[in-house]
Amino acid sequence: MSTTNPLLQDGELPAFSAIRPEHVVPAVEQILSDYRAAIAALTDSAGERDFVNTLLPQEAWDERLGRAWSPVSHLHSVKDSEELRKAYSVALEAITEHSTELGQNRELYAAVAAVAKRSDFAGLNRPARTLTEHALRDFRLSGVALEEPARSRFKAIANELSRLATEFEEAVLDATEAWTEHVTDEAALAGIPESGRAVLAAYAKEKELDGWLVTLRQPSVQAVLTYADDRALRERVYTAYSTRASDQGPDAGRFDNSARMEQILALRHEAAQLLGFANAAEESLATKMAASPAKVIDFLNDLIARAKPVAERELGELRDFAASELGIADLKPWDIGYSGEKLRERRFQLNEEELKPYFPQAAVLEGLYAICERVFGIRFQRREGVDVWHDDVSYFDLYDADGRHIAGAYVDLYARSGKRGGAWMDVCRSRFRDADGLHRPIAYLTCNFAPPTATTPSLLTHDDVLTLFHEFGHGLHHLLTEIDYPGISGISGVEWDAVELPSQFLENFCWQRETLDLFARHYQTGAPLPQELFERMLAARHFQAGMFLVRQLEFGLFDFRLHLEYDPARGGRVNEILQQVREQVAVVRPPAWQRFAHSFTHIFAGGYGAGYYSYLWAEVLSADAFSRFEAEGIFNRSTGDAFRREVLAVGGSRPALESFVAFRGREPDATALLQSYGLA
Repeated sequence: MSTTNPLLQDGELPAFSAIRPEHVVPAVEQILSDYRAAIAALTDSAGERDFVNTLLPQEAWDERLGRAWSPVSHLHSVKDSEELRKAYSVALEAITEHSTELGQNRELYAAVAAVAKRSDFAGLNRPARTLTEHALRDFRLSGVALEEPARSRFKAIANELSRLATEFEEAVLDATEAWTEHVTDEAALAGIPESGRAVLAAYAKEKELDGWLVTLRQPSVQAVLTYADDRALRERVYTAYSTRASDQGPDAGRFDNSARMEQILALRHEAAQLLGFANAAEESLATKMAASPAKVIDFLNDLIARAKPVAERELGELRDFAASELGIADLKPWDIGYSGEKLRERRFQLNEEELKPYFPQAAVLEGLYAICERVFGIRFQRREGVDVWHDDVSYFDLYDADGRHIAGAYVDLYARSGKRGGAWMDVCRSRFRDADGLHRPIAYLTCNFAPPTATTPSLLTHDDVLTLFHEFGHGLHHLLTEIDYPGISGISGVEWDAVELPSQFLENFCWQRETLDLFARHYQTGAPLPQELFERMLAARHFQAGMFLVRQLEFGLFDFRLHLEYDPARGGRVNEILQQVREQVAVVRPPAWQRFAHSFTHIFAGGYGAGYYSYLWAEVLSADAFSRFEAEGIFNRSTGDAFRREVLAVGGSRPALESFVAFRGREPDATALLQSYGLA
């Protein structure tokens, strides 16, 4: 089988064109069988335990499994099909069961504990000690100390949660793809700029339709809610988008995630209590920087107190403008983006359409690479002939300043059918040094931008540019690691509320004149972004920053309270808690039928359960870190080398706070965050 199954042929890169759904389960089953046999041999051996003979074999097997599973998981996100879903689900259940079994293997736990108890343990290098300490912590969080029947129950919960998360995400994707509105009269799209209409025309062509097709993919939703003069069209799109996978809206009940949300919350709470935690929120902090649930709540409440008055003032201004200038006397949620864009145009003589010609996707990507070369001394070079999953995908090798090949990345930037929404970085290969030498880290960098049209290249909004830089920040964290153990290299092992530091840090380069000059050029004339347009863009940077921040605070507080306050006797109380949070935080109150939680994949399927606050927590770190660049020079190589050395290179091999202090010279200060939002 290993000679015919592409998932068992461990080359430098996955053979995407050869992977079929029928390969998935046999490959995973064979690797898991070999893995179990190897662990049994390890625990049966009577020799003395040390790091090399106990921890390194587990790292090798984890990496072997990851190298086979990563392309499957990735294809499930970017090239979904019914056959792949079925195979993915079966294989994921097997992997989850294996992971739980491994985490509850007391003989293996004892072997790792013996390594930590060695008299020479303190003499190991820092990464080796951290990997061992993390392994012991993860054993405890996997229920290694549980007795029956709690032990079996915990294992069953882990399997069920994995299945529910997959089903939740698939329901959101199906709901997103299910709703469309075919438009044959261009007058119905009045207000939507040519670039937006071109995207809608491309969607229609994809379905072999004339005219235009409004969908729930992000470029379409953004175009309609920001620019469409037809208020009824905006309302229909808002309604369909904000009720996806729920009991409300045009597809009410068809993909409903309501029961899954209840089950996920109940099972997370039960699992946490089995491990001795009061609730899932408390358990989640075992792998985060925040010391206690109270610290998280205080952090969020402090920002709410600072941001909400600003947001209320901004909303008042928007209501007055909409009533007096747009004839919208009763401002609704589907009017917010449209009215806000009109007010921004009026106040700053600026709109995204004016900026987009200066941000052709290819130039932005080249500019991003140029910034990375100046700041971190690295060079991206496109490699032709790489086996990819779609013609839109490119592959880039990464070289150090001395020309040494150190990493690689797949780049997949356009929205299309069968690809889940949003933007993300994920691991294809981890850095790992074994007997065969050094295996380089490889990343997937995925976005959902509007694709090129028949007449224009892909043109990005400035928000799109920020998104691209954000995901590449995660990518650099993975690609520039110098840690040889996959469990703590790159983003692995980094506290969840610090993992957004590099991504949010890199976004700051999108607002600097020096960096924009590297890529912001008109796609037709090549002219640089005019200074007066840059100044208007900069002036508008903090436009409705308060409204944006309270929205993020609403998400973070809602998520954390859901997990902190779960009561089995009362259930998840999803809508009840959401309404309470909105009363405290929100300034824009959506209608009662709105169901944003039902498509909140971050917390129900994406690893951010009881951790969405991490975006804001890490933003404190990122804003403060970038302030050193502002003081010492945006392109200061010594500052860039320090950030690379103290933050990016060390991965999860030491606490994130220690890495931050090593770079910044002190603990983080929230003032920089407030200044970045214009709220200080």
